[in-house]
Amino acid sequence: MNNLQNSGIRHVEVDGITVQIEGGGQDTILMIHGWPDTLALWDSSVAALKGQYRCARFTLPGYDKAKASRAMSVAEMTALIAKIVETISPQQPVVVMCHDWGCFFGYEFVARHPHKVQRLVGVDIGDTNRSVYTQSLSGKQKAMIWSYQMWLAVAWKIGESISGGLGTRMTRWMAKSIGYRGPVEPISWQMCYPYAMRWMGVKGGFTGTAPMNLTHPTLFIYGVKKPFMFHSAQFLDQISAHQGSESHGLPTGHWVMVQRPEAFTAIILQWLNSPS
Repeated sequence: MNNLQNSGIRHVEVDGITVQIEGGGQDTILMIHGWPDTLALWDSSVAALKGQYRCARFTLPGYDKAKASRAMSVAEMTALIAKIVETISPQQPVVVMCHDWGCFFGYEFVARHPHKVQRLVGVDIGDTNRSVYTQSLSGKQKAMIWSYQMWLAVAWKIGESISGGLGTRMTRWMAKSIGYRGPVEPISWQMCYPYAMRWMGVKGGFTGTAPMNLTHPTLFIYGVKKPFMFHSAQFLDQISAHQGSESHGLPTGHWVMVQRPEAFTAIILQWLNSPS
């Protein structure tokens, strides 16, 4: 493990992944991003939270285009997250805050290592791996989801086996097409392996993953301005009935923390500072 000090920012290396830690406080928040982002997704969130909480974040394996492609199975990813938690907070459980594919892997980590988790903040992705969610979608919505996800799965396959340049161009085009407004330069085909896992069974696919269930106090924040939701109405009902849990819809698209950063972190701080 290698620690570096730089203006209050520390970096810890865990299995080739650089974990960036900022802020102080008794509780640690581990932030896990999704596609097509990096740890930079959480910049505004860390700025607002680091005065009261120790904020840790990392770029998912394979999402740093400066490094080699690194697709990981669900078991490998959850084991990596567990090792990161053991490294940065060995004595107490952490708050897991996740978005997009970070939710998929984060929720699975919570299911496999519940004792390592204090609370859970899920952003815009809810019970997508439960049948009740699939049943809530119209045929048109299912087709929309399949089309963009299969495009990205194919982009990964092309990048991995034929042309990295073409795979990256496909990935960047889709990112812009579905409303991503961040810089495209960090985006590359390597980021798309979760879609190839989902639709092509790469790295063992999603066999054996746990359906999203509420086992910890959970804060769910989602954008309401989307052509379809990534959660079911029943999921919101379960959150309402679950002790210590809340849900909040904000007038945004998928990237809630970027489009309404002040409202996003205000909700988080109010919830975290309330009794469990």
